[in-house]
Amino acid sequence: MSRCALLGFVGGAACLQQQAALPLHPAWSLAGTLVSAVLLVHVLCHWRYGRAARPALAAATGFAAGFYWAALLAQAALGPALPVNAEGRDITLTGVVDSLPGRSSQGLRFNLAVEQVHDAVIRVPPRISVSWFADSRMDTTAVPDIRPGQRWQLTVRLQRPHGNANPYGFDYELWLLEQGVRATGYVRQQASNRKLAGFVPGFGNAVERGRAALRDRIARALPGKEYAGVIVALVIGDQRAISQSDWDVFNRTGISHLVSISGLHITMLAGLVAWAAAALWRRSFFTGAQLPLLLPAQKVAALAGLLTAFAYVLLAGFGVPAQRTLYMLAVVAVALWLDRLAGITHVLCLAAFVTVLLDPWAVMWPGFWLSFGAVAAILYATAGRPGSAGGMAVVGELNMQLTNSRGMTATPATSAGGRAHAAAGGIGEGGGVAGWLGLSRVWLANTVAGLRMAAHVQFAVTVGLVPLTMLLFAQFSLASPIANAIAIPVISLFVTPLALAGSLLPPALGAPLLQLAHGAVWLLAQALQWISAWPHAVWPAPTPPAWAFIWALLGAAWMLAPRGWPVRWLGLVTWLPLLLAQPDHPVSGQLRVIAFDVGQGMALLVETAGHRLLYDTGPSYAAESNGGNRVILPYLKARGIRKLDGVIVSHSDTDHAGGALAVLQGSDVAWLASSLHPHHPLAQVARRHMHCMAGQAWRWDGVDFAFLHPAPDSYGDPGLKPNARSCVLKISAGGQSILLAGDIEAAQEAQLLAGAPDRLHADVLLAPHHGSGTSSTQAFLRAVAPSVALFQVGNRNRYHHPQPQVWARYGALGIRSLRTDETGAITLSLGDGVAVQAYRSDHARYWYRQ
Repeated sequence: MSRCALLGFVGGAACLQQQAALPLHPAWSLAGTLVSAVLLVHVLCHWRYGRAARPALAAATGFAAGFYWAALLAQAALGPALPVNAEGRDITLTGVVDSLPGRSSQGLRFNLAVEQVHDAVIRVPPRISVSWFADSRMDTTAVPDIRPGQRWQLTVRLQRPHGNANPYGFDYELWLLEQGVRATGYVRQQASNRKLAGFVPGFGNAVERGRAALRDRIARALPGKEYAGVIVALVIGDQRAISQSDWDVFNRTGISHLVSISGLHITMLAGLVAWAAAALWRRSFFTGAQLPLLLPAQKVAALAGLLTAFAYVLLAGFGVPAQRTLYMLAVVAVALWLDRLAGITHVLCLAAFVTVLLDPWAVMWPGFWLSFGAVAAILYATAGRPGSAGGMAVVGELNMQLTNSRGMTATPATSAGGRAHAAAGGIGEGGGVAGWLGLSRVWLANTVAGLRMAAHVQFAVTVGLVPLTMLLFAQFSLASPIANAIAIPVISLFVTPLALAGSLLPPALGAPLLQLAHGAVWLLAQALQWISAWPHAVWPAPTPPAWAFIWALLGAAWMLAPRGWPVRWLGLVTWLPLLLAQPDHPVSGQLRVIAFDVGQGMALLVETAGHRLLYDTGPSYAAESNGGNRVILPYLKARGIRKLDGVIVSHSDTDHAGGALAVLQGSDVAWLASSLHPHHPLAQVARRHMHCMAGQAWRWDGVDFAFLHPAPDSYGDPGLKPNARSCVLKISAGGQSILLAGDIEAAQEAQLLAGAPDRLHADVLLAPHHGSGTSSTQAFLRAVAPSVALFQVGNRNRYHHPQPQVWARYGALGIRSLRTDETGAITLSLGDGVAVQAYRSDHARYWYRQ
């Protein structure tokens, strides 16, 4: 019943994260938490309720407690907000760097704990995230060496938290809220910027400074090495230096969980320390200290292992998988110290409860569900089966070491209470050849049993997580069992110990170990790249609806049921709706358009009954980050769309073409139409490239497409700016139409009015040049006469798009204007009228700006 209460608490916190608004006042949340907790204690402590009613009441009161507790923490987190009138102003403040800075080609990004604001009128949140750019636009030539724990006086320009809001996209605003960051911005180049203190004492600062020192040591030992970022991730959990191409390989092979400080690595290291502590403590008899008489060796081992796990989790940045392992080990260690038996399901539920109690937003990330889902799958598939040692498989080696009174290393290979170890001990006492042969036979039997158990555990994790993986990532790796069979021993037993030892030992001893670890990762990466290149390494499908996910989950439980369960293979049938689903699409003659929220740029996906066209690809954000790989490709993958029948890049500006290369390389694109020069890199990469020209037209599934601009002879004019040669596309479906105008300006609008005024009318207009003052002339808007206008703009963009006078012009003509920085992605359905859906409204959450 206590498990019902703990799971109810997790469910209540998860429910709160789906709400569009919080309770009216923190007092209501506090009262709800206290009342629910009192009722829960009452239910747990009184036996007068029926056997069936008590678990239900425990779950219900736990749910209420979790809901109001999460609401209380959310209200506290949202409280210290940056005032709207403080956005964009230069603010001088003093603060301490309290995170591991992330360095890129553009500069440095770090969190700052604000201590003092020199302009007393402005209220700044206690924790902000700032970038210190190193480019000409910011008029700086270098970025100072920022270290955790330093106190700085800086002049910054801040804004309230804001991120792109798209279906299936990463929720940056939620992530900032979880981190306690309530404003973001950048450092202004001022003479007053200076370091005030080299290190401010504090536990968190010391931890982050230690992580930075280890990262620097690895960088010095592996200068310019391709996989140095992987070594850093294994030692301190910082994955920012791993390239996107490497992540693609790790995701396709299903081993991305190993490229971090995972529960397996924490358990392994803690188990080693626990074993060593128990051995040394027990052998203290020979020193005359007789320490085991003061405290049993297994309790010392539990404490040493737990402290080691805690230290390693701190290095990991307290990620959810690391938290889960720490809390489970803590429960087992406390139970051992109290001489209590800890049921493995209680351990799992309590670990989930503590994780959500401390971080209610953890339930919003895939890592939480994958971490606990994997453990639950192992538990269900192994616990209680003969010879399975289910609890061992779940908690890991350390838990067995902590509970083994003889201090031996127990493994899942030992069945029926460790009879194999006992047999080995008896044979060894006989001595001689017969004894060694007996030991060899037992070792071989244990090895075979261990391999069988490992295979069964891998099977359980693979099968158990297929429905969840499809729900979270719209794909699962068919190559995962093979890749993990290779990667787990290499990473866990060889690379991680070498990386840790190399990072902690003096440079003369540590550098060779780090280089050896890097060499092993390089060899592993070659094998993974080969596996990743298999044609069917990954099975993609659209993100399933709730009913298909639940049905497939029941099928997975059926397949993992105990031996003797009837026709377990029938569980595969329940996966068919999950695996064989096809992307949805409009009916013939109708049109669906989604205008992505890509920041300051353009990107729209156009869908008919049987075809898909991408118009522009969003901006480039950084060297390896752009609208293509951050917004468009994740959306296509989640929808199960593997082919684009065409891509149009209106012109060469990076806010329109920045994500094109990622799209061309990451999906099957039939053709590329653009106004680019034939020798442009994108034109060279495309399977088929052609210029867009006025007069070109085609028809897909009852929907008409026609280019209205540029004129064919414009390609012979070298003096034209890229904007002037933007591809203008009109799409008509069932009496409704949309005009995609790129970045044309007033001169091109006049040309369209002179050449084809009767073809300009459209129900929806993509505002030319994002609402620039050089576009959207009165005559042009009257000729188009749209009922809806879309402005794809970035939040507080430096161009001030849309210009106020242009925005007012649309309003004066009675045009409904929508801007993606306020609405998020916008979905339009054309054919039987024009239906509009705004992502931030339809997917409202309490942390979105109102």
